[in-house]
Amino acid sequence: MTEHTPGPAFRTRAALAMSPDVAAAVLDADSQAALAALCDPAPLPVLDDFTTPHARGVLADVDLLVTGWGCPPLDAEVLRAAPRLRAVVHTAGSVRGHVTDACWERGIEVSSAAAANAVPVAEYTLAMILLTGKRVLESARDYRTTRTRPDWLRPDRATGNHRRTVGILSASLIGRRVIELLRPHDLDVLLYDPYVDDREAAELGVRRVELAQLFRCSDTVSVHTPLLPATRGLVGRELVDSMRPGAVLINTARGAVVDHDALTDAALAGRIRAVLDVTDPEVLPPHHPLWQCEHVLLTPHLAGSQGNELRRLADLALAEIARWAAGDGFLHPVRRERLAFLA
Repeated sequence: MTEHTPGPAFRTRAALAMSPDVAAAVLDADSQAALAALCDPAPLPVLDDFTTPHARGVLADVDLLVTGWGCPPLDAEVLRAAPRLRAVVHTAGSVRGHVTDACWERGIEVSSAAAANAVPVAEYTLAMILLTGKRVLESARDYRTTRTRPDWLRPDRATGNHRRTVGILSASLIGRRVIELLRPHDLDVLLYDPYVDDREAAELGVRRVELAQLFRCSDTVSVHTPLLPATRGLVGRELVDSMRPGAVLINTARGAVVDHDALTDAALAGRIRAVLDVTDPEVLPPHHPLWQCEHVLLTPHLAGSQGNELRRLADLALAEIARWAAGDGFLHPVRRERLAFLA
């Protein structure tokens, strides 16, 4: 096995491992040129199958893999074909789909662009919190139907964002970003996260509460917990049924965190509202009642990086490659011991 230490005199050999469509979308011509300036890119095509002769030839002398959606698992067999591999830079969030135990056992350094992908998810969440607080979607629907302006002085205390209570489920990377974006607004923010104590909650500017209290006392609950064995079905019927009348459940995390039968029953009954960027399953069956439920907004998993936001992923990955090649280590490392808490 060839040993080396990244640094100014070392020219990193890198290869792209993701689906070709993802590579074209995330790494445009400018990003590809920037990558070539930082390291020695392996010849195309992009690796999306590690069993081909081309892939085996590339893996034989690659030092770093730039991965993305569609990267096959980096298992022990693949690593045996890549004796020089020392680092993986992922141009998306979760690395669970391709970074295996064999990578950690080999001591491969891993970086993720989760911090970059958190930005648009948090922006989407903020927008939905404010829009649903103002009841914009309902008002727009009614306005289109009646084509008359309602009495804006009507005593509807359920509309508006003044001193509303927002509950954040999990101080994850995205959850923390949402909390940061909420600070300029006149809102009371609650947090449930079993790994955050009162001192850290105070530093975040939120009030830590238990899970039941979060759902019982919030006008809006925004779900940001990763899908783990302990969080599957975490938002069950008892929590959903305890929400205030007209309260909003926003889910940009994973659909399976929420009991969809309970959510469907509550939404169809008009007891709560929901904004769901993720569902279980994804996509819902064509005749699922949530498609036609006037109290639910369904969006097609678009809160994460889309369009020009993909450039942010590429920029973070390129910055990480530059740091690693210079021997400075990753600014956004993924640690094996933290995997149990990450998406």
